[in-house]
Amino acid sequence: MSATIEEVVERAAEDDVRLVRFLYCDPSGVIRGKAVHIDHLASRMRSGVGVTRGQNAINMLDAFVPVEGMEPVGEIRIVPDPDTYGRLPWLPRTASLQCDQLDHDFQDWGACTRSFLKRAISAAEGMGIEVMAAFENEFYLAHVVDGRIEPYQDGPVYSSAGMDRVAHVMDDILSALEVQGLDVEQSINEYGPGQQEISIRYGAALKAADDQVRFRDTVRGVAEVRHALICSLAAKPFAQGVGSGAHVHFSLWSRDGRRNLMYDAAAGDRLLSETGRQFVAGVLEHLPALVALTCPSFNSYERLQPNAWAGSTVSWGFDNRECTVRVASPFRGREMESTNVELKACDPSCNPYLALGGLILAGLDGVERGLEPPEPARVNPARMSDEQRQRSGIRPLPGSLREALVELQADEVLFPALGDLLGRCLLGVRSAEIEALEQMTPEQARMAHLRVF
Repeated sequence: MSATIEEVVERAAEDDVRLVRFLYCDPSGVIRGKAVHIDHLASRMRSGVGVTRGQNAINMLDAFVPVEGMEPVGEIRIVPDPDTYGRLPWLPRTASLQCDQLDHDFQDWGACTRSFLKRAISAAEGMGIEVMAAFENEFYLAHVVDGRIEPYQDGPVYSSAGMDRVAHVMDDILSALEVQGLDVEQSINEYGPGQQEISIRYGAALKAADDQVRFRDTVRGVAEVRHALICSLAAKPFAQGVGSGAHVHFSLWSRDGRRNLMYDAAAGDRLLSETGRQFVAGVLEHLPALVALTCPSFNSYERLQPNAWAGSTVSWGFDNRECTVRVASPFRGREMESTNVELKACDPSCNPYLALGGLILAGLDGVERGLEPPEPARVNPARMSDEQRQRSGIRPLPGSLREALVELQADEVLFPALGDLLGRCLLGVRSAEIEALEQMTPEQARMAHLRVF
């Protein structure tokens, strides 16, 4: 049952909140918004908050990019979803709401990324599918030492020592996530010095994307405000460190939530049900274009390298962590529920609404067309013979954001689905970022991403 505006105002009053942030994730992946005083919360939830149309044409470097239809003339409205209210416990008297960007008539103005995901969800529902998803995030904790940003603490991967050394920070982060209703499943120290990972339980696609925005805000906010640390969710903030992913785990369910449509007890070597295989085939078909949405930053392509467990090829396999699309092994006694697929070529710099929306539409195209995936890769694709790669349909992913944008613009499913304005905005904003970042040294470009994401 959806929350009402009156219920949100009552909760905010009970939480002794003064300011409520109306947040959205813009096309460049930056979380932005405006804060509304509690005395005006009810009226602003009804009317929305005004913001210039040109705001979405500001890239991750805060440079305004000329995009027709996004001039600094005219306004749109930031309209909150009452179901997304959450108190921000690392800040005094502050809460947040996730928002749609709508025109004055409260319809999508053509560049609302949350509305893009809603359209993809609606398309899935029209085919009898409810998409469940979760983002599994890696990130770095860092601090300034002698004027340089360096990873904070270290320890052997997955070790007690590594977890002990950041327990005081991680406990505050986990508590803040729980206060906002996120269901934390795991927390570990990862392979890079200072690198952590937190897994959030899956949920319906829109909630998963909303939770991802909350997650990014929370880990950064707690680390910076409570512990005077730097938290970076950039794909590759340190040249010598491993990259950070936001792996997307997804499954397809019947509309009544009773059946996992990817599960087939008799699948055997086929790995998934017919619907599951078709969906995976669609993802593989569109993957070169899809990474422009899931790995959308200039820095993302430093992470997508062979032998980095990040996925650098169009490939799929069973529990194969070098494949970009991994069929995860189900858990004993929960085989139907736990059958899911992981997209590894996704990182936390993405706009989660664009990433999930693109993923859903790519997969649905495979179901609609009855596509069949190639033979799954059973070893590291980098070690396969040419004949084996051919049988498994393995080919390299784009090696740069520039290449990925070319693939996106040429994709006959994903690019039209974005709509004219949002599609042109993405190309313009990202192209401007590329031009600016190519003028920097590699280290300067990494630091630019480290500070933004």
